[in-house]
Amino acid sequence: MKPTFHTLKISDIRRETEDTVSIAFEIPSDLIDSYQYKPGQYLTLRANINGEDLRRSYSLCSSPDENEWRVAIKQVEKGKFSTFANQNLKVGDLIDVMTPMGNFTTEIDSVNSKNYVLFAAGSGVTPIFSLAKSILKNEPNSSVTLFYGNKGFASIIFREEIEALKNSYLNTFRVVHVLSRESLGNQIQKGRIDKEKCEKLNTAFLNGTRVDSVFVCGPEAMIHAVKDTFSAQGLDESNIHFELFGTNEAKTSDDLSLPKEQSVESNVTIILDGDLFELNLTSGGETILDAAYKAGADLPFACKGGVCCTCKAKIIEGSARMDINYALEKDEVEAGYILTCQSHPTSEKLVISFDD
Repeated sequence: MKPTFHTLKISDIRRETEDTVSIAFEIPSDLIDSYQYKPGQYLTLRANINGEDLRRSYSLCSSPDENEWRVAIKQVEKGKFSTFANQNLKVGDLIDVMTPMGNFTTEIDSVNSKNYVLFAAGSGVTPIFSLAKSILKNEPNSSVTLFYGNKGFASIIFREEIEALKNSYLNTFRVVHVLSRESLGNQIQKGRIDKEKCEKLNTAFLNGTRVDSVFVCGPEAMIHAVKDTFSAQGLDESNIHFELFGTNEAKTSDDLSLPKEQSVESNVTIILDGDLFELNLTSGGETILDAAYKAGADLPFACKGGVCCTCKAKIIEGSARMDINYALEKDEVEAGYILTCQSHPTSEKLVISFDD
């Protein structure tokens, strides 16, 4: 299903911490099917702020079982959209919301008997909380361990809800807080979740436990730390899932095409909703998304940073390369999918489709 914006009414706003609000949306009955989602997925919000068309993606912190569509938005320094959301939005306001998207999820089945390990830092808990609630409710034979890093107690988003969830699932849900600026009385829960800390947490709390799936959402350094730790333990990379909140370095995708330095003049055909849109591009120039957007094509996009997968399209003919890729799984890349916000043509003819 093509991602589509609809104007929705804000039904509720809660102040979760000093710098974080959660916002729930009212979904009209005729759009319920379009907004069905899996735990861990996100919504993209769009607003005109001081004359600028801004889009930002925020993970759903609600669970599909709750019949609610709620995202949490942490105000970041100089963040135009997050500041607007925290300081200006109110109940009853209308805002454009894209239909749910995202690969940071899992198929939940009542017959499963798995051990899930979840890592989150700060506002990275939003999709993690959705996953935890869904797994605990729908997989009674599975267990969930959550390692959650924050500066201190006051910055723990959903603190009371997490404690209530733990009390409801005493035998299957374990929460380990790790604080960088406050003390819980022991060294293992003090500091940041880096490689050394991750290894110590693994030894202290998971020793002898068969880990089936790991989900981690937070900064890049923490993602690498978790991935390296569990890979070293023998867990297949296909069972280690991550969602990035910000990036400091480029990650080149699996090689799709020609080396970067080979310049190609390309005729690019874009298929969207059955219509064809053509443009000429140089492989070393603008991205496909930027060029198409300037030419008037209304292609779906959100972050433009290679982190979400809103602008995903499939190569039908030709080849392309991506500057960075944090959103597509290895099998998607192998199947020919690209993030158009990061992609450049590397063949004289390139046909991509948003309809596949």
